[in-house]
Amino acid sequence: MPFLHRLFLPYTAYLLGVLSLLSVLCFRFPELLTSQEFRAVYSADFARGMLLFGLVATFILGTAAVLRDERRALALTGVGAAALAVLLGGADVQVGEFARTPYSLGLDWFILSLFFSALVFIPLEHYLSRRKLAVLRPGWRTDATYFFMSHVLVQFILILVTASTSAVAAAIAIPGVEDAVGSMPGWAQFLLAVFVADLAQATLHRAYHRISTLWRFHAVHHSSRDLDWLAGSRVHFVETVLTRSIVVLPLIVLGFSTPIVNAYVILVGLQAVVAHANITVSFGWLEYVLVLPRYHHWHHARHVDYWDRNYAIHLPLVDMLMGSFKLPRDGSWPEEYGVLRLETVPQGIVAQHLMPFRGKREYEDYVA
Repeated sequence: MPFLHRLFLPYTAYLLGVLSLLSVLCFRFPELLTSQEFRAVYSADFARGMLLFGLVATFILGTAAVLRDERRALALTGVGAAALAVLLGGADVQVGEFARTPYSLGLDWFILSLFFSALVFIPLEHYLSRRKLAVLRPGWRTDATYFFMSHVLVQFILILVTASTSAVAAAIAIPGVEDAVGSMPGWAQFLLAVFVADLAQATLHRAYHRISTLWRFHAVHHSSRDLDWLAGSRVHFVETVLTRSIVVLPLIVLGFSTPIVNAYVILVGLQAVVAHANITVSFGWLEYVLVLPRYHHWHHARHVDYWDRNYAIHLPLVDMLMGSFKLPRDGSWPEEYGVLRLETVPQGIVAQHLMPFRGKREYEDYVA
């Protein structure tokens, strides 16, 4: 609680001020800064209302922080960003007709995702945390940068995934199976899609852990020493594209409808955040049905007995079928997270992205 009293005002003012400025830029340059797929999810009035809330909250919280002499420079930066947003049009900024562009950034997806994720998970992790972590715990800048990159580059990731799956899917299409899947009711399609995708993901996930070349990329994700809602974003760009391609491929080949595939994409994004969250709640028997925080935290445990366990991201049943299920019955949690040999993964997003290409290391160099 003292942490919240001391830093809540200036950091929140700074965050909301910067997000408000970015939002105005999205209104002014929608063809370049917003994702055409995500624009269909929200309305301009909704975005304008969120912008107004951000501006008002920034000025109130920033002023309060300055008066209380709490990180005044940080608070003033947030207020300055909000003031610039107002000068650029504020909540009254209009968006006119604009041409479609082949490429654009998903800055709108980043803004809304960060705002609502922080709004939900920061309070939950404060009141229901297993380990008391500061919101700005060590490594948060690296993970926030990963969060930014994965959201802003969403359209480019989608283009790469589409390019890598379309030709393969067309070559191995199974018409009879497609018809059978297409005739299923929506709820049944969705449940089957979750199982099929999780099986594909878990199989690839096991390969990440057992093949040294792939592990060099996946080790980046396991280098997080603290797990919370933001830590799940720490994924090498190569792994992001490869995983999404492998997971989406069987869904396309088997003929799942586009709405079902889109619903699954939303689910996997949400559950990835939940699975890494620093939330300790006793879910009892449900932990054997759905992948919840304790289940996935053991996968990240810096413990040799769990280095090859709990690969599923949705259904523990998948690990049971693969022989990789392991969960303590006493309700205990890991004591420590990270790769077994900490020095094998550098710090910082640039060094971590270059790491898999620098020198040849064996699997044992990371986990022995």
